[in-house]
Amino acid sequence: MTTLNETHDPALKSWVGSANTAGCDFPIQNLPFAVFRRQGSAEAFRGGVAIGDQIVDLAALAQSGVLKGEAAAAAQAGAQDKLNALMALGSSAWSALRLALSRALREGAAEQAALQACLVAQAEAEYDVPARIGDYTDFYTSVHHATNIGKQFRPDNPLLPNYKWVPIGYHGRASSIGISGQQFRRPVGQTMPPGATEPTFGPCKRLDIELELGIFIGSGNALGEPVPITEAEDHVFGICLLNDWSARDIQGWEYQPLGPFLSKNFASTLSPWVVTLEALNPYRVAFTRPEGDPQPMAYLDSAANRAEGAFDIQLQVGLQTAQMRAAGQADASICRTSYRHAYWTVAQMVAHHTVNGCNLQPGDLFGSGTLSGPTLDQAAALIELTTGGKNPVALPGGEQRTWLEDGDSVVLRGWCEREGAARIGFGECVGTVLPART
Repeated sequence: MTTLNETHDPALKSWVGSANTAGCDFPIQNLPFAVFRRQGSAEAFRGGVAIGDQIVDLAALAQSGVLKGEAAAAAQAGAQDKLNALMALGSSAWSALRLALSRALREGAAEQAALQACLVAQAEAEYDVPARIGDYTDFYTSVHHATNIGKQFRPDNPLLPNYKWVPIGYHGRASSIGISGQQFRRPVGQTMPPGATEPTFGPCKRLDIELELGIFIGSGNALGEPVPITEAEDHVFGICLLNDWSARDIQGWEYQPLGPFLSKNFASTLSPWVVTLEALNPYRVAFTRPEGDPQPMAYLDSAANRAEGAFDIQLQVGLQTAQMRAAGQADASICRTSYRHAYWTVAQMVAHHTVNGCNLQPGDLFGSGTLSGPTLDQAAALIELTTGGKNPVALPGGEQRTWLEDGDSVVLRGWCEREGAARIGFGECVGTVLPART
């Protein structure tokens, strides 16, 4: 069973004053990781840890000599231009670094002067994808999303018979994964218009979002050696926000028999900050199945997974049109849901991915799949929110959307809060649609 430790104490305060502000995503109880450098500089990217509105520069910290032992080795690994080396060290090293930083950032810490010299303001930073992503696997863990989509194509049999037995996933494209702030051109491809006898070619007309979580693998496993579910979470470095944009009209024509291709590989957007599983421990909840559903097979089941394998991560989608941006209006919320509704857990995804001997590597990325909840206002894609484009979403100023238009920006947010624990957040994941190439 997972236990809490001193880093989770909700009473902890930091000498970085902004970390103590109510509603702050990055209090001392969080300490997520990213890769950054100062905006517009020729500096090398390096790892950093968020505290309030500041970043602890791991390269500067490693050079300072403040940390010792396993924490020092972890900081040195995190000082590189990607976090793969830190991810490869394993959960003991991640935990040691997080504990050392927690102690050094607390009010009254003797290390304050040394760490103050290692701080960079987040307002002055730019970010890169946190890891070299060797492989990307997109799962399909929301039974509500799968059912809502199925109803549109198979009203009499919306959920395929394998869904409740096996975590469904497919391998995606890693090279087009970008960091928050990503701008991408509207994809083009073949589509089959309703009633037509042959396809047409042109810009996507049904561009959609997918609110997901990104799960970064830490230490890997040897080829041929499955990861048992009881050890699966030891191989997970942390979680970030993920928008896995989708071209629904292209997808509808190309996905049979092998699945998505051009409809998904043009862009995926990550938030810069990766929240460790250790930081998420206070927000674990029981993993349950509805009465009458099949229980997971033995390799996908454990006492710990049943007791606390799910996470109550609150999620929100905001949409800002070009008209709203020009008027100085912030994005408007169009969805609010929680990761606790997922049908499969992080541990089950790792166990299933490796059960046939597949070797995961540090920096590999899983997508959770679209994280829709049980009601329409918790639908995490426009194809669900608008029932396939039939019922537009109303926006401020009289605008409405069935699908994304050029100039639209989508903002994903995530946070955890409960009584007796400090609120922690994931920051923002922002992406903007540009016109297709002519």
